[in-house]
Amino acid sequence: MEAMQARLALVFLMFVALAGAQPAPAPAPADVGCNGVFLTYTPEAHQRIRPFVDPAAAAAGRQPYSFSASATVLNNGVRTLPSWALLVAFAHGEILVSLDGGVLTFGDDLPYNTTAAGGGATTLSGNPQTDLLTPIATAGDLTRIQATVKLVGTLFAGPEPVVTLPSAISLADPAYSCLPVATAPSVLSACCVLIAPDQPSAVPPAAGNAYLPRVTGDLVITYDVLQAHETTYLALVTLENNAPMGRLDGWELSWEWRRGEFINSIRGAYPREVDTRGCLYGPQGQYYKDLDFSKVLNCERRPVVHDLPPSRRDDTSLGQIEHCCRNGTILPKTMDEAQSKSAFQMEVYKMPPDLNRTARPHAPANFRVAGASPLNQEYACGQPALVSPTEFPDPSGLVSTTLAVATWQAVCNITVQDDARPPKPPQCCVSFSAFYNESVIPCSTCACGCPAPAAPTTTCSTTAPALLLPPHALLMPFEWRAKETLKWYHDEELGAPPNPMPCGDNCGVSVNWHVATDAAGGWSARVTLFNWEEGADMRDWFATVVMGDKVYGGFEQAYSFNATAVGDGAIFMRGREGFELLLRESNVSGVDYPVPGKQQSVLSFTKKNGPGDVDVVGGDGFPTKVFFNGEECAMPQMIPSQGAGIHASRRGLLLIDYI
Repeated sequence: MEAMQARLALVFLMFVALAGAQPAPAPAPADVGCNGVFLTYTPEAHQRIRPFVDPAAAAAGRQPYSFSASATVLNNGVRTLPSWALLVAFAHGEILVSLDGGVLTFGDDLPYNTTAAGGGATTLSGNPQTDLLTPIATAGDLTRIQATVKLVGTLFAGPEPVVTLPSAISLADPAYSCLPVATAPSVLSACCVLIAPDQPSAVPPAAGNAYLPRVTGDLVITYDVLQAHETTYLALVTLENNAPMGRLDGWELSWEWRRGEFINSIRGAYPREVDTRGCLYGPQGQYYKDLDFSKVLNCERRPVVHDLPPSRRDDTSLGQIEHCCRNGTILPKTMDEAQSKSAFQMEVYKMPPDLNRTARPHAPANFRVAGASPLNQEYACGQPALVSPTEFPDPSGLVSTTLAVATWQAVCNITVQDDARPPKPPQCCVSFSAFYNESVIPCSTCACGCPAPAAPTTTCSTTAPALLLPPHALLMPFEWRAKETLKWYHDEELGAPPNPMPCGDNCGVSVNWHVATDAAGGWSARVTLFNWEEGADMRDWFATVVMGDKVYGGFEQAYSFNATAVGDGAIFMRGREGFELLLRESNVSGVDYPVPGKQQSVLSFTKKNGPGDVDVVGGDGFPTKVFFNGEECAMPQMIPSQGAGIHASRRGLLLIDYI
């Protein structure tokens, strides 16, 4: 009896001990002596999926398989690893369908074809665990020094046995050198060590609250948490343009909520769609049962917001935010620093398990920004990185600063043309003319893209070279320009033009550079801008011409534009008061065709090194590059020649009269 009671007491004590036990942490990867950052990629499962291909195609590695895997980043070093990013060189045409614990660093959508970027390595960033502390600072707490990304996707391989390992894995940080290490046969591992461990680090070695240095780029998005409450927080989002020639018109900004957040209210911007269905029928509606969702603005996982018009700047419910309400126009600092920023403020609701006022909120991921104009550049944005909190002036006017609760920054850079994709056509083009030649050298055929197939009666040649134009044809749309050119060729006995005639340039903006004078002490050129767009005036436009070294130093001034020599041969121009608006294409009385909006100015140059050093007619008087609103324009393939056309400069004078 006593023995039975003793056994029962032992069982009871064991039950109590088990009931109070904490769950075991996730196991660490096998210790291979890595005193840096230890990386592993572990395939977990794969299965052949339809369509089933024939044996020959399977042997060639074209059978699709579903797969799941996990990638682990473990910080065993003495330096905090903030905003870590992992490079995975996939080798089987993998298509990533879902990620848990991470995001694609440059915000691409899922499913993501890992071969889309020319076969380069795919970059994964941690989310929500963006920073990995050190074992020293955490007593080896795996939950704070290790992050795991779960991957699910499709790959292509041959018949079984299928090998699903990538070819390499490394950190996307040039400060580290990663070398493969041997672990289990079915696991890919690497140990990453600092290349120069003795150099001072931007992050303290054992910082418990590590910040990356503030960043710069063509466009920087700053996400400041101003106030944090149990269920909500107040965020200020700022877009700052640092590109010397980049601009945005009618900007739209989107991001991805990763923790079930939703937007309750916004000031300084507005969602493209007011949509609460995701909350009403989702976990948000189940948790916030007493919240009036009819007043909630947006519950989309990827909301899209845009700037407000100037009329809303002083609106007490939507406006009164500094840098807001300019119809989405963000100018470069070289043009107007006061208009190089745009900002808005929003109240964000959180979801469990993030309902802790003392815990730092999570920033959204996968920012994207775009402009409404075809002249706006395309941007690629990195993932937000935690930086030192922004300092704001004390609202009471005291000599003091108020710190943000937390601050993240995401860098968006203007994209460089990818060789794997078809080149993006320009949106503007340049024509050349001169006082000593009666014709205009136009933009190339289809300089900004070829037209869509049209009716047989209106076909044109997309391959025939562009024809010389009479000067007054620059003010005509292409349909009229072609007729006028045919008449001009006949009247001047210039020979038979091709049949069919070449297509137009299809550019929304064209720039004519006309060498107007050439004397012993100096010379001048006239630049004319044409806006062929039907739907939009272009306010606060700017342009840049790049001149050769011989003439750049002799630039004096422009007369209707403000022009500044900014270095590297570039002359930056914008309209003076009264000339800053480039009107859209419109109909005017007296002509049967629509005419473009235009602005024009003369630029004067000296020949400070003597007339023999500058050959204006030989080519020194023409720019090598032209940019309009930051977009590089297509250039002509030749310059006007000095020959038989000199005696006929009467038509050159017509150019002045018409434009």
